[in-house]
Amino acid sequence: MLAVSRSSSLMAPASRRVFHSTGKSLKSAAIKQPIQQSTNATTKGASFIEKHPFAFQLGVATSKTAAADLMTQTVAEGKSLDEVDWKRNGIFVVFGFCYLGGFQWWLMVHKYRQWFPTMDRFAKMPFSQKIHDKAGILDAAKMVLFDLTIHLPILYFPTYYTVKEFVGGHSWSPVDWVKDGLTKYKTNVKEDLTAMIQLWGPSDCIQFVLPLHLRMPFRHFVSFFWTAYVSFTRGAIDNDDESDSKPSTAIAAVSPVATRATE
Repeated sequence: MLAVSRSSSLMAPASRRVFHSTGKSLKSAAIKQPIQQSTNATTKGASFIEKHPFAFQLGVATSKTAAADLMTQTVAEGKSLDEVDWKRNGIFVVFGFCYLGGFQWWLMVHKYRQWFPTMDRFAKMPFSQKIHDKAGILDAAKMVLFDLTIHLPILYFPTYYTVKEFVGGHSWSPVDWVKDGLTKYKTNVKEDLTAMIQLWGPSDCIQFVLPLHLRMPFRHFVSFFWTAYVSFTRGAIDNDDESDSKPSTAIAAVSPVATRATE
């Protein structure tokens, strides 16, 4: 009996130590589990962006453009959600999907690879190596120059003004959409290009040194604010003929979001 009693008294502290240690382990595991799950989710999200840059930026371009128009209608124009013109918003969904997410990706990823051969290599370098890569810096500068002198003034703005006439103009003729759109662009060209250079000049200098899979998301982020600016300054449509066969619809601006995708 005495031996059993001694044995029990010796085992008790050890049991308490084991229980105490187990309790700490369970508590630690309970804390680490959500952190690990959050880390895994973040890793999977980053992996998706890197593996599917086109799909990701396409979704961002589409939703961003629709959100910018919705903000214009509700904030700038003071509409309630019941008064929002969803048909107009749908046009920006299509524009964001086709032009901003599709065409610009083709231009700034596929064509840029052909025109600027150091693009992929330069994008993969750490910043400490990029600042010593003269050929890569030169190609990045050429990309900025192309965007500011050809893409935005010659492709984006004419397309925007043409789409604006298609939505809110008074003619069903595509020739008139282009003609009237370019006439309005000519009137606003100095102010439009000044604002364009002020925003997209610095933005492009950052964009074209980023890793490829981050370029497009960054472009779309900046483009949201550009879209809002264009919407506020160029969104209104002249409604001088209420009897025309094609109803006039207010339009918010569409942003030049490049295919700077993997930007």
